[in-house]
Amino acid sequence: MSQTNQEYLDHLRHSAAHLLAKAVLELWPGSHNAIGPSIDNGFYQDFDMGEVKISEADLPQIEAKMRQLLPQWQKFTFKEVSLQAAKKLFRHNPYKLAMAEEFAKGGKKLMTNDPGNFLDLCKMGHVANPAEELKHFKLLSVAGAYWRGDEKNKMLTRIYGTAWPSQKELERYLWQLEEAKKRDHKVLGKKLDLFCFSNLVGPGLPLWTPKGTILRNLLDDFVWELRKVRGYEKVEIPHLTKKDLYVKSGHWDKFKNELFHIKSQEGYESALKPMNCPHHTQIFARRPFSYREMPQRYATTTMVYRDEQSGELSGLTRVESITQDDSHVFCRENQIKAEANSAWDIADAFYKAFGFKVQVRLSLHDPNNPKAYLGEPHTWHKAESSLRELAHERGVKVKEAVGEAAFYGPKIDFMASDSLGRQWQVATIQLDFNMPERFNLNCVNEKGRKESIVMMHIAIMGSIERFLAIIIEHFGGAFPTWLSPVQAKVLPISQNHHTYANKVASKLKASGLRVEIDDTNQSLPKRVKLSQEQKIPYVVVVGDREAKENTVSVRLRGKKDQTTLSLSDFTQKLSTQIASKALSPSLT
Repeated sequence: MSQTNQEYLDHLRHSAAHLLAKAVLELWPGSHNAIGPSIDNGFYQDFDMGEVKISEADLPQIEAKMRQLLPQWQKFTFKEVSLQAAKKLFRHNPYKLAMAEEFAKGGKKLMTNDPGNFLDLCKMGHVANPAEELKHFKLLSVAGAYWRGDEKNKMLTRIYGTAWPSQKELERYLWQLEEAKKRDHKVLGKKLDLFCFSNLVGPGLPLWTPKGTILRNLLDDFVWELRKVRGYEKVEIPHLTKKDLYVKSGHWDKFKNELFHIKSQEGYESALKPMNCPHHTQIFARRPFSYREMPQRYATTTMVYRDEQSGELSGLTRVESITQDDSHVFCRENQIKAEANSAWDIADAFYKAFGFKVQVRLSLHDPNNPKAYLGEPHTWHKAESSLRELAHERGVKVKEAVGEAAFYGPKIDFMASDSLGRQWQVATIQLDFNMPERFNLNCVNEKGRKESIVMMHIAIMGSIERFLAIIIEHFGGAFPTWLSPVQAKVLPISQNHHTYANKVASKLKASGLRVEIDDTNQSLPKRVKLSQEQKIPYVVVVGDREAKENTVSVRLRGKKDQTTLSLSDFTQKLSTQIASKALSPSLT
C-alpha cells in the first residue's frame, strides 16, 4: 500500500492506537484510555493512569506487549448501540462515557468495535486485517495532555507512535526523525546564536539576536525586492484595534478566544491584531478609487499575536508573536488571474533560491459544513473556479483539498518538501469575495458606477518565525552564502598577522560582505574547527605568505582543502556567489 494513500494511512494508524490502548490497559490494569486519533505521520493515545507515571523507558515493554497481542487481532467487528447500552458497557471509563454523551447529543451513531478481546467505543475507519497490516509500528515518546485540550481538565498521559504499511517506509521515517533531531532548529538556533526565549518576556515570544535579525531582514528584503518590481507599495498599520473592526470582518466570532484582549481606560474593548487584512481594508476604504487606479497592492511585514496554550508552543514553529510578510491586493474580477499569476511568480522565484521542491494545493471549502465559512455558495463556486482555471492555464497539476480553505475564501497553497522529504505549507494566495462585501469596498467603473471588488491575501513566507525554523532544519544551519549572518571569517595564523587580517576584513566589508575576525589566542586548528561548527561558508587564513603576496587561503564550509587566491579575486568571486544566491559556497 502506497504511503501516499492518506485515507489508508489514517485507518492504519488509528488501528495502531487501539492496539496501543489494549497493551497499556493489560500492563497497567485500572488505567482508562481516552482518544487515539491518527495524526501527521503517526498516532497517539491518551490515558488516565491514576498514580502511575511512565516514561520513554517503558515504551519497549509496551511495544513488546503490542506485538504479543497482535496475532489475536483478526478483524474489527462493529455494532451500533444505544446510549444506555454504551453507558453500561463503558461504565468504568469516564472518558468513554463523556464521548458517548457527546456523540448522542450530536445525533451521531454510537458504535463499538472489537478486533480481538478489546471492546472500544469508536467510529468506523480501521484496517481490514490488523494482524497482518499493523506489523510496522514504533512508539516514539510520552507527553502530558489535558483532556479535551482544556487546562481546567485532568492531565492525561499521551503516548505517541508511528505506523507504516511496510518496514521500508517505517525505517525511512525513523531515519528522517533521527536526522531531524540533528537539525532541530531549537538546538541550532541556540548554537548559532540566532534567537532566544526569556521567562521574563514570556513563552512563545522569541527574541532575536543580531545574527538572527540579519536572517529575518535578508528574507524580508528578498520578498520585498520581488514585490516591488510588480507594483506593490508598503503600508504600515498599528498592532491593535478596537473590537468593532473584527466584528465587522467576521474574525471576532471565529477567533475571539485566540486573541489578546485589552480594555481601554474609557472602557471599550480592543485586541492585539491576530491578522492584518481588516486593517488593510480600511486603508483602501479611505477614499474612492477609479478603475484606472486598480489594482491597489499593499504590503506590510509586521507582527500579529495569537493567545496560544503554553503546552502547544514549540520553538519557532508555534509562537504567540508571528511576523507575517503580508500583502493584500484589491482588484476587479477581471484582474484576478493577472494578480494571482504575479503572486505565483513571486513564490516560484523565492522558493527556487532555497532549493525546495514545491507542489501546489488548491484548498477548497467543505460544502457539507457551510456554517464554517462566510458568504454564499455561488460566491465560493466563482472564487474556486477562478483559482482552478489559473492553475490549468499555468499547466500546473494541483491537488484539491476539500475543507482546507480559509473561512472567507479558497486558496492556493504552496507545499515545499525539505531536504529530509518533509512537506511544509509555505506560501499562500487566498481569494476573498466576502470581506470586500462586508466592508462595502468598491471602485468606480468605466460607466461611473460603483463596482464590487475582490481582495487577495498573499503571503510568501507566511510566518517568518516558522519559515526560519523550516530553513534552519532544511540546511542544517549551513545557510547559502547570501543568507549566512557571517559570510567569511578571517583567521590570522599568529599575532604577527593581525594587521593584514584587518586589511582583508576591511576590503571584504567595503564590498558589502559580512565578515568577522577570530584573532584569539587559540590554536589555528581550534579556530578553524570553531568556524566550521558555526557553519561559516568561507574560512580565510592569512599568514606571512598571504601578507607578502596580497592573497588569502580559503577553506570552503565542509571541505578540508585550501585554495589560495588574490584578495581581489576572492572578493569578486564571493560577491558573485552572493548576487546569484547560489545554494552552496564555491570558488568557481
